[in-house]
Formats: sequence, structure tokens, C-alpha cells
Amino acid sequence: DRERHKSAGGLLCSSHIQHQQQLQNLFAGSSPVTTYPACFAAMVAAGLPPIKHHPAESQPCFATMDIDIGTPSSSPRGRSSSCAGIDLRVLLSVVFGGIFTVFLLAASQAALPSASLFLQRYSAATQRPSPPRFAYLVSGSKGDAGRLRRCLLALYHPRNRYILHLDAEAPDSDRAELAAFVAAHPVLVAAGNVRVVEKANLVTYRGITMVTTTLHAAAAFLHGSGAADWDWFINLSASDYPLVTQDDLMDVFSRLPRDLNFIEHTSDMGWKAHARAKPLVVDPGLYVKTKRDLMWMNTETEKRELPTAFTLFTGSAWTVLSRPFVEYLIGGWDNLPRTLLLYYGNFVSSPEGYFQTVACNAEEFRNTTVNHDMHYISWGKPSGQHPELINATHWGRMLGSDAPFARKFGRDPDDVVLARIDEELLSRKPGMLIPGGWCAGNVGGGGGDDHCSAVGDAALLHSGPGAVRLQRLVESLLSEDSLRPKQCKIVEHND
Repeated sequence: DRERHKSAGGLLCSSHIQHQQQLQNLFAGSSPVTTYPACFAAMVAAGLPPIKHHPAESQPCFATMDIDIGTPSSSPRGRSSSCAGIDLRVLLSVVFGGIFTVFLLAASQAALPSASLFLQRYSAATQRPSPPRFAYLVSGSKGDAGRLRRCLLALYHPRNRYILHLDAEAPDSDRAELAAFVAAHPVLVAAGNVRVVEKANLVTYRGITMVTTTLHAAAAFLHGSGAADWDWFINLSASDYPLVTQDDLMDVFSRLPRDLNFIEHTSDMGWKAHARAKPLVVDPGLYVKTKRDLMWMNTETEKRELPTAFTLFTGSAWTVLSRPFVEYLIGGWDNLPRTLLLYYGNFVSSPEGYFQTVACNAEEFRNTTVNHDMHYISWGKPSGQHPELINATHWGRMLGSDAPFARKFGRDPDDVVLARIDEELLSRKPGMLIPGGWCAGNVGGGGGDDHCSAVGDAALLHSGPGAVRLQRLVESLLSEDSLRPKQCKIVEHND
């Protein structure tokens, strides 16, 4: 039995060590992964004694194992007290133990599956971690109060956090209308997880104020009530809409490493190098009270070189950022986020480059990037500035993308595609919150249609077909053929 337990412990230990080595290889450059405590725990569970280090007595000694071999000894159990001569039993145990360990490592190497580490971690487990929490910024402008309200209802879950921002171009009456809606909704009041920004920011299209508004919300999520209990930050606009329920999203993300950052990115600037990086612009939203377009410097004489202190990356302005990365953006302990914020202050379309460039130039985070923005977006032209408005002809491609969000939707409150999403994908009725496992029925037991007017168990998830679609996308993104080859790769280009 003793030998059988030793074999079991050795296999557990060797399997664990190989698993940790795979993790280190996958996250090269990230925080170190602890191997030995878990390995020792496996040995103890199998009945093997842990390794202990003893202080030297009169001269350096080898640390030996506390081995109880069932024979009395004048020295502590199994421990050689001699430094001049090593106990022969200990020496033999070390030699044969080493040979045995090599054999077990070779056997376990052949026995382990070859699937990627992410897919192993992503596969269904008997006990899943608690559902993650998402911190949403949903932004809009003049005339978007109704769209923000609808988007909030479609995105809502009591575990999440929400900030709704109507920029300074929107009249105060729009903000007051939105705030009144939140204050009058019994579930939103009970959960206390929705905030409407009262002192709005002036936001310039394609300017740095789009980035600073996002950072403003991120900083707010790190401060005050609810600051400690969210895992990912998601920025959306009034033109976005979910294609999965929050239960679907939480179900899939509950099985993911919580340091992943979904950021579409490339260092191949192409035409953007000359059209966006070299011109100098100023964002008037930083210093005036009325909305204006970007102010362009003389494009013939006032151009700058591409940077050499860091590598530029570009991509989508829509991201899903991990809490550790958001803390880094706000704290900026090595000053990179602040340096790049200053640089992008004079950059055209800075929201499509700032987060990408920070993540890929920060050694701590470049290997946490997943090259996707979690959106379905239909671009009329590859180099187009504006995406197509989604209509009924996009339905098949939109659903086939397996993305959890889509844009860009128009302002029509009777949009047939949005109505179809509500009915077929979200099971949400007009004017009501999206249902989920948290719903505790109708308050007072009435016969109304709203079964989500009270909050039950917010950790209970009722996922559906949306989780299956999203799982398919995530498995593809995290596969060995997709993840590492697309992480912050530097493409050489000519100036």
C-alpha cells in the first residue's frame, strides 16, 4: 500500500508540474506560476511526507526527508543528524527516488492529453467558479436617452455594475429623464448598481476625450460602492446591443482566466500611419464648453515621425478589459499609460489605438490579449470610417459571428432587428428587464407578465443557446492556432 501511495503521489506531482509548465509557456512574460505548493499538496494527499528543510547545526548539511521506516532511532524520525557522513538509507532513497520520478514523469508525459491549456481550463467542471461580474459603460449623446434605457434593460443583471453617460451635447433634460427612470425602477433601486453621470463630459468624435471619458468611468468603477466586486470592464455605446443574455455571458466567462483582455489589435498601421499617426490634431473638448470637430494643424508642415520609444497598434474602440489591466491604466505605476495618453492626445481616432498600444507595450499584459473585440460589425469598405447600419439582411452573418454584441444600430425605436433580437435571442419583452436565473417572480404574486420584478439568487445562471454560440467563439479564439500567433505581433513597416 505504501508503494501504491507513493506512485499515486508521484503521478499527481508530475502531472501538476507539467500542467504548470504548460501554463508558464502559454503566459510567457506574465506573473510566475507557483508549482511546488500544489505539488506538495498532491504528495500529502497521497500519504507521502512533505520535504522539510532543517537548519544547519555545525556545518552545511543536506536537507533530508522525515521518513518513518518503522524502526526506533535516537535522532528525529528518519533525519540524519550527521553532517560528516550522509546516512546510507537517505542516500539510497534519494537515488532510487530520482530514478523512479524520472520514470513517472515520462509515463505521465505520454498519458497527458495534447489539448491546449485554455481548452482544458475552459471545459466543464463539476464545480465552476462563481459567476463573474461585469462593469458596463454605456455612452450616448443628444437624443440617445431612450436607446440607453433600452440597452440597459437588455444588459441588466443584479451582479453587474453600470454607468450611463450622456455627453455634454445632450440637454440636461435627457439626463434627468434617464436618472428618473433608474430611480423609479424597483429592481434597479434594490440592487443599487446603476449610476447616471450627472456632470457630463464633452466628447469629441475621434478625439482623446473619447478615451478620457472611458478612463473616467473605469476610475469610477474602482472607487466607492461596488468597487471591489467586478472582473471585466466593457465599453458600449447607444448604437450597440447584446446578442446573448447576461447569464450566457457569465456562464462562458466563469470558466475563463480573469486576466484576459479582449482587444482587437494589429501593428500593421497601413494607411493609418500617414492619415492618423503623423498629422497633429487638438481635441477642443479639452478646453471649450461647446462641441466642435477636431482642430487640425497645418498638415503640410506640421507632421510628426512615427514613434521609436514604443510600437503603435490599432484596432477596434470596443473592448472587454480585465480588472488588473484597468487598474494598470488608472494607476500607471510604470508611467506608460500616462505617457501614451499624452501622445494620443494629438492622434486622429485615438480610441482605436490607445488601449491596444498600452496593452501590447506593457510586458505584464501583452500575453493576456485576445485579438477580438467581441462584436459583430459590418464594414461597408475595409478602410471605411463608419460601419453599416445593421438591418434584416445581416441577420445570418450576425448570428454566425457568435459574438456577444453587435453594432451599429440606428435610432429607430421600432427597429425590426432589435425587436427580433429581444424576442428570439434574449426572450425579453418590451419595456422589461432581460430574464435570467436571478428572477424571483412577480412582486406580490400578481398575474402580471413581469417575472423579474424581484431579485432572487443572483448567482443562479440559466444559460441557453447564446452560451453555446459564445463558447464556440471563445474556444476558437483561445485555440493554440489562434491565441499566441495573434498576440501583439510586430509587423515591420516603412515610414
